[in-house]
Amino acid sequence: MKRVLLVLVVALLAVFAVSVVAQETNTIADIVVASAGGDTPEFATLLAAVAAADPAILEALSDPEAELTVFAPTDAAFAALAEALGEEAFAAVLADPAALTNILLFHVVSGVVPSADLVAALEANGGSVSAPSLQGQLIDFVANEDGSITVNGTANLVLDMVDIEADNGIIHVIDAVILPETRTIAEIVIASTESETPEFTGLLGAVLAADPAVVETLSDPDAELTVFAPTDQAFADLEAALGSDAFAGVVADTAALTDILLYHVLPGVYYAGGIAGAFAMADELPEGMMVEDDALIITMANGDTVSVTLDENGNAYINDAMIVATDIEAANGVIHVINAVILPPM
Repeated sequence: MKRVLLVLVVALLAVFAVSVVAQETNTIADIVVASAGGDTPEFATLLAAVAAADPAILEALSDPEAELTVFAPTDAAFAALAEALGEEAFAAVLADPAALTNILLFHVVSGVVPSADLVAALEANGGSVSAPSLQGQLIDFVANEDGSITVNGTANLVLDMVDIEADNGIIHVIDAVILPETRTIAEIVIASTESETPEFTGLLGAVLAADPAVVETLSDPDAELTVFAPTDQAFADLEAALGSDAFAGVVADTAALTDILLYHVLPGVYYAGGIAGAFAMADELPEGMMVEDDALIITMANGDTVSVTLDENGNAYINDAMIVATDIEAANGVIHVINAVILPPM
């Protein structure tokens, strides 16, 4: 594998040597190539990964008109990933252009974000912020008491290697490779039921009892969904409110149960920030959404509408259910957790 990486790096260095002379650019791609070929190479594996991914990655990093922020893993970061995955699995990732492209895009943010702007955003938001990557999922940033900044829970900014300026953006070096979520919503729900503190056992039971199309949709890696997932306590509360016999009757009624579950699903991927921001953009909302008085009215997957509201403390509700956790990312969408089962209108 090391020989393959070396061949890729040498080939790209040759290509870029011509490109740099001809264009006299200092793009992000130029900087990565120069570092990979320097006396103390740093981005050799990153360069090999870019070469093995979709050509659009290299084109974007080479485009002098682009405006990008790249969180660039060091060679040591890739070595640590190879050790964690095993050499064979790591080589398989390098040989899978789609998976590799997905990972690389997760390290890139549109626009130029200097470290000072990131620090200011952290200070203004209680020490944590998120930014959408070009891969689509959010990258989470957390400010720590020792002054370090954690990136997506597993990496840290290398503070003496930030703000590397390029013609088409800026590079911040990180000490680990960050990986996007690859599990589907269905897989995340199942994993939660099998954890030490299971949460979505009621939801999983309902999904399995409903029309098979529900679990197929939640399992589809190409779907784009937002799911408002009731907790186990939410299902227990519904059973207590309806009575055990009536609750069992609902679970046994495939059509009714499917309708209820689809009432918790919103086509498209909407993070909490996007939902909250929708209140201020009534004239630019996507189809199926509208602002009415102080509520955001959304058409769900079953065709009925819900009302999303904010209370005076900033808590968000969907109908009468409070949204208690947000932005649990999946390969095919996002999950927001709610403390009650919402029922479609009769």
